Amino acid sequence: MVRFFKALSLAVFLSACGGGGGDKPAREAALSTQATVPQSMRGVQAKQLFGAKSGPSAQTPAPHGGYAKGCLAGGVQLPETGPTWQAMRLSRNRNWAYPETVDFVKDLSRKAAAQPGWAGLYVGDMSQPRGGPMLTGHRSHQIGLDADIWMLPPKRLDLSAAEREKISSISMRRNGGAYVNSSWTRAHHEILKAAASDPRVARIFVFPGAKVQMCKDEKGNRSWLNKIRPWYGHHYHFHVRLKCPKDARGCVDQAAPPAGDGCKDAEKWVRDILNPPPPKPRDPNAPKPKPRREYTLSDLPAQCVSVLQSR
Repeated sequence: MVRFFKALSLAVFLSACGGGGGDKPAREAALSTQATVPQSMRGVQAKQLFGAKSGPSAQTPAPHGGYAKGCLAGGVQLPETGPTWQAMRLSRNRNWAYPETVDFVKDLSRKAAAQPGWAGLYVGDMSQPRGGPMLTGHRSHQIGLDADIWMLPPKRLDLSAAEREKISSISMRRNGGAYVNSSWTRAHHEILKAAASDPRVARIFVFPGAKVQMCKDEKGNRSWLNKIRPWYGHHYHFHVRLKCPKDARGCVDQAAPPAGDGCKDAEKWVRDILNPPPPKPRDPNAPKPKPRREYTLSDLPAQCVSVLQSR
């Protein structure tokens, strides 16, 4: 069951997470970037270059490229602790983002603090100081417009740095993600609704059972459900993705979700979890798929060179 769920179409995954592409303009852009890459950086995996930067670039804030293939100029740090939030796993140094994303997290945390049993939010990974590919984990989160919000309701907001490394969020799923479990509450529904109702938000990824449950429970305006998209995992946290800012010319938005509330689509995900369709027959003579190539700096937008070189 889980194995099937992991084996969903790579093309769909790339579309959902902002990756993909292989058209002529993209290839030409890559060639243009290659010409500007310093010799010492050529051939080096981009995740090594961006993962080594401990602070932001001294530039005007700007997202460059797509969610899964880009970088972040002038990143802003979400303070480690605020009146209604705490950034988690500080050792990762991933509490950086575009300024609008930081503002969004603060706004959502205040709304979460109004829910019974919630002191605010525990905030997981956002982006690295200069965005870009990460050494571990996500393929997206590269341009400062993504943020992971823990499902665990915070009871206190005075956790030490050491406690933030050890504490874990809690899973909301049951039956492989087909249903929510007993830890799911109306407060989770309301916090996700508040996030999806924010005009800055493009979409939110959460496990299919949560989407189906919200579809059942929502009795009012359902338009916000369109932004709640079912996806593998995302039962310990939900993933918020903001739209590209209007004045960010180098930012590449992904296509908007299909029209409608998306509830029927989520129900299909659930049916496929409970009753996985038989695997497609494989051609025994087909070549083995090639492992995914790690991005180098020349694969990213040309602006990412200056993002890395900036003091």
